Amino acid sequence: MNRLNETPTLLPTLFVPHGAPTFALQPGAAGAALAEFAQGLPRPKAVLVVSAHWETETPTLGVACRPETLHDFYGFPQALYSIRYPARGAVPWAMEARALLEEAGFEVKLDPLRGLDHGAWIPLRLMFPEADVPVFTLSLQSRLGPEHHHRIGQALAPLRAAGVLIVGSGNLTHNLAHFGMLRGAKNPPEYVAAFQDWVHDRLAAGDMAALLAYREEAPGAALAHPTDEHLLPLYVALGAVSADFVAQQVYSGIEHNMLAMDAYAFRSGADFQP
Repeated sequence: MNRLNETPTLLPTLFVPHGAPTFALQPGAAGAALAEFAQGLPRPKAVLVVSAHWETETPTLGVACRPETLHDFYGFPQALYSIRYPARGAVPWAMEARALLEEAGFEVKLDPLRGLDHGAWIPLRLMFPEADVPVFTLSLQSRLGPEHHHRIGQALAPLRAAGVLIVGSGNLTHNLAHFGMLRGAKNPPEYVAAFQDWVHDRLAAGDMAALLAYREEAPGAALAHPTDEHLLPLYVALGAVSADFVAQQVYSGIEHNMLAMDAYAFRSGADFQP
C-alpha cells in the first residue's frame, strides 16, 4: 500500500533548537515550551528529523531499524553520555521520502547504520519522551545553501500531508567562536536579537525571497551564522508547507549569550480552511 494515500493528519512542520548538548540535562523554558507544544499535536505516524549535525555531499536518508543514540560531542558532563533515546526506525517512510526526492530530481543515498545525533535526539527526547514514535533522518548539504534545502522540503511535502512530522533541528543563531568569548557577559551582542527580530518579521510577512537571501539581507547574518548549517533545517521545514505558510512562534529566548533558541511551527494557509 502506498503510505502517501493514507488518511492525512494535519501536522505543522517545525524548526526547533537543540542548543548546546547540556540542553538535554537543563531544558529550561525552551525545553518546556517544546514539550508542551508537542503534547498538543496529533500523534505523528513517524518523525523525519533534518539535523544540522549530519552533513553529506548527497542527500542521504538514515534507514537504521533501531538507530543508535550518538554522543557526538566531547568534554561535557558524564551524565550526557549515559542518555539513550531508543526510538525505532521508520524505514517504510524513509523509502517514501526517497521516492519523492528522486521524483523531484535529487540523487539520494541510504545509510542503514546512521544513528541519531544530538541535533536529533535532544529535541525528540523533549517532544516525545517515551521514544514511541518511529524516526528517520535526512542529511544536509551545507555548501548548497538555503534554496537547495527549500526545494528538498517542497519535495517532501506529501509526507506531511500523510501524517509525518517534519522537524528541522538547528539554532536561529549559532556562532561557537563567541561561546567562550561571551561567557560571563551581562548581555548578548546586538546581532543576536537583531537577527532574531529580522527572521521573526520576515516569517510573519511570509517573505520567502528575503529569507532565502538572508546572508545579503539580514542584519548580522555573518555573525549569527559564520556557516549555514544551523539555519538550513529551517528551509526544509518551510519548503514542506505551501508558499502561503503561516508561522507560529513556539518559543523565543537566548542561551549562553549567543544561542537563539527560537522555535517555530509552520502551517499552510489551506490548513485553516473549513
